[in-house]
Amino acid sequence: MLVRKGLIMLRTGAEYLESLRDGRVIYIGSEKVVDVTTHPAFRNAARSFAAIYDMKRAPENRDTFTFEEDGERYSAYYLRAKTKEDLVKRMKLHRAIARMSHGLLGRSPDHVAGFVAGMAANPSVFGRYADNLLAYYRHLRKTDGYAVYAVIPPQAARNPEYYEKQNLPVPTLRVVREDDSGVVISGMKMLATGAVFANEIWIGNLIPLAPNQLAESITCAVPVNAKGLTLWTRKPFERHAPVEFENPLAHRFDETDSMVMCDEVKVPWERVFVHNDAVLAREIYIKTPAHCYGNHQSNVRFHEKLRLLVGLASRVTQASGADQVPAVRETLGRLAALEASLGGMIAGQIQDAEEWPAGYQTFNRRYMYAALNWCTEGHSAIVDCIRELCGGGVFQMPADISVMQDKGLREAFEGYWQTPQIGAVARMKLFKVAWDLIGSEFAGRHAQYEKFYAGASFIVRNHNFREAPWDDFHAAVDELMASYGYPGERPVADAAN
Repeated sequence: MLVRKGLIMLRTGAEYLESLRDGRVIYIGSEKVVDVTTHPAFRNAARSFAAIYDMKRAPENRDTFTFEEDGERYSAYYLRAKTKEDLVKRMKLHRAIARMSHGLLGRSPDHVAGFVAGMAANPSVFGRYADNLLAYYRHLRKTDGYAVYAVIPPQAARNPEYYEKQNLPVPTLRVVREDDSGVVISGMKMLATGAVFANEIWIGNLIPLAPNQLAESITCAVPVNAKGLTLWTRKPFERHAPVEFENPLAHRFDETDSMVMCDEVKVPWERVFVHNDAVLAREIYIKTPAHCYGNHQSNVRFHEKLRLLVGLASRVTQASGADQVPAVRETLGRLAALEASLGGMIAGQIQDAEEWPAGYQTFNRRYMYAALNWCTEGHSAIVDCIRELCGGGVFQMPADISVMQDKGLREAFEGYWQTPQIGAVARMKLFKVAWDLIGSEFAGRHAQYEKFYAGASFIVRNHNFREAPWDDFHAAVDELMASYGYPGERPVADAAN
């Protein structure tokens, strides 16, 4: 039991790993995975997630990474912030978790937890399902649960008429029937990043639905091992990275992405949060602090990744002495300025926090969405910059570190591959990190991932459009134009007298 009288004992990493052995159904191609904690495609990443639980549970982190409510103690990412200090507490835990994976585990346990906590700060938005939402929030908080989400329809679902004409099932997840005990759902949702390591999946809709898509509007939560639910994963990179030295990031931090397949999955009414309401299905994220909480975590997570990228850029240039070249130092200075810019946007979200909803403090939404857009636009350009700084160095290395096992090859490698600034093995290790971050298949996934982390770029920009104070912007223009006229025209101020 996690619960002890008078307080919550947060999960240990071992308890988390045990929770994954629950009969979930996962496929890698045609291979059925029996246990993600031991399978060579997932076991190291599973332990990376377990380390998060051990870190936040450590006695020295108790006051920093947990909060107390009603005499019990919970993970700080379930905190509904009422003060700026509460926002700082949330941010500190997000940063500590992101730093453990250098920002490479995007959907870590604090991500969807933030969405649910944000919803619980304004549950009235859910109407008759408000009590369900609050009960689910308390359930996750009490069990220290790890939830991920699947909130996008499959791309093939854009043409439902095709499936209807062909007498085929429409792939989009929908309610197929309901009864007194709950609803039954079938279909697909994407893209459940981290689902193979999670306990529960939040199924919903971040993309607007047509008014007639009532069956598709279902928003609910299901356990990963629910009967009829299967996860179809993309190619796992960890399985092809058995030696940590060769692929130091893919070896430990491949969180995987999965399609969620539901075949007659029963969802009890108490786990239903939106039903038969195509508009509300999306509005629950923006009419509560949910989207802001969740994407503040995204900003912090990216910032930690950016710190790794900038540090790598500097180390790569130091390894060859290129850091002494003025043009290279200018490039490094630009990267450092970009990192500081994002740091400032994150700090500003707390400095200029909003009193919204009543009784709560929320990270500044405008600054959060601006940072989200900054990350979406900036990642590829930053990675390209580091590619240029690496030059051909990433290709000069031997195929693998096995050269150190042969005396003659080892002597040649250590002699010829060293530079005045760094030894051969350390230089190879550095470029292995660089390649796994900018050039490997693992890196390619991250390049695509960052472009669509919060949806397509136009979606992110529409969030910025929605939150912009257009009346204030227009007033600045109108006031300026009202302050002068054409030659001979009476000034506006005089005309008013």
